[in-house]
Amino acid sequence: MSTKIVIIGAGSGFGGRLSIDIMATEALKDATICLCDIHEGRLDKVYRYVKRTVERHNLPTKIVASTDRRALLAGADFVVTSISVGGGAYYGFPYSAEVGIPRKYGIDQSVADTTSVGAVFRFLRTGPVQQQILDDVGDLCPGALVLNHTNPMCMLSWLHLVKSNLRYVGLCHGIQWTSSELAKKVGVPVEEITYNVAGINHLAWFLEIKHKGKDLYPLIRKTLADPEKRKGEEVRYEIMKQFGYFCTESNRHDSEYMPYFRRTPELMKQFKLESRTVPDKPHEREWTKQTGLSDEEQAAAATLQRSNEYTTRIIEAVLTNVPYAFNGNVLNRGLITNLPDGCCVEAPCLVDAYGIHPCHVGDLPPQLAALNRTNVNVHELGVRAVLEQSREHAFHACAVDPVAAATLPLHTIREMFDELWKAEEDAGLLEWFNPKHKGPLPERCAE
Repeated sequence: MSTKIVIIGAGSGFGGRLSIDIMATEALKDATICLCDIHEGRLDKVYRYVKRTVERHNLPTKIVASTDRRALLAGADFVVTSISVGGGAYYGFPYSAEVGIPRKYGIDQSVADTTSVGAVFRFLRTGPVQQQILDDVGDLCPGALVLNHTNPMCMLSWLHLVKSNLRYVGLCHGIQWTSSELAKKVGVPVEEITYNVAGINHLAWFLEIKHKGKDLYPLIRKTLADPEKRKGEEVRYEIMKQFGYFCTESNRHDSEYMPYFRRTPELMKQFKLESRTVPDKPHEREWTKQTGLSDEEQAAAATLQRSNEYTTRIIEAVLTNVPYAFNGNVLNRGLITNLPDGCCVEAPCLVDAYGIHPCHVGDLPPQLAALNRTNVNVHELGVRAVLEQSREHAFHACAVDPVAAATLPLHTIREMFDELWKAEEDAGLLEWFNPKHKGPLPERCAE
């Protein structure tokens, strides 16, 4: 019986890329890939692309597509989530409101999908809907392993892990990308380095990074003196210079998790940061062409080569019982001992046929834990807002955001919050918080 993998949010483009990863994995070539998206047009485009790729490479992989996830979930072994609720993930409304309304009040966000005012509202509209998906998983395939790629990763993972008993892990590619960039900066092959990374999603720390057992930090710190090496990484280099360690994700992401970089136009200019422009439609990116989202109707993947995403390697480890090491987003049950117990952390994990095994880290260097805790405060209050259906906790989450707190007085944060709440409430995106609401939440997609 072939492995059944359901990809929810397949029309985002991620469905195509992940399908190629599945077909490029020997243990998964005879899998059944179930593509699900509520946007019929995008779903059909990805389905046809993946189907053509199967035919081109003469594979036994089976491809199924449906807008009805419940029709696909029964008997699934693995469920991958990568969704956007209410509109495009990074274009159009409501993302435009989550960036534009805070900016009107003086808060300039770079990404607004992790720890920020915009990220809180992304979570408020996304968390309850994605939890409905996990409830269906619990009903139709309770033994499946859920692999989440939806942001905001920390808040969603925290919510799902306390609201369900499913096997679950949250996945990101910031660690793979950052390790590759650091290897390039010091001129060593990325496949030859080893590292120990821990913290929280999008703000985890390279506690160690080595090349053939030799510490690479002396070489990395030497690049502080090279303007070309620092170019485009001014924020992360400043963090390393002042706090001692390099962090994950990207320059613009990390600029909005601390109050040091985006508070004033002068600071943004100093660190070469730009304001976010929110397009009405998605930009065409090279990776979307590879996933079938171009107009080339006859396109198919010419080669089958895995990306650096963890997903298929985790699935492979479960099926083959050959352990695989990765970093996952899990609950902090004694893993990072100077971060709050029960919060969501990004920690080293092993996976095999028996599931995900998070690894003990111990204390982070105290200055790093202190930086993480300011973000965990936002995550905790955001999660409490959804768990308790509390508008006030949603406000509290915005009020303790490091950039908001450093930029605005409380009464202005309240004014901004109320305006953003009304914009999304009027659009029907905050029905979870309506005490009169009963029944399932609407699942909207962007046209």
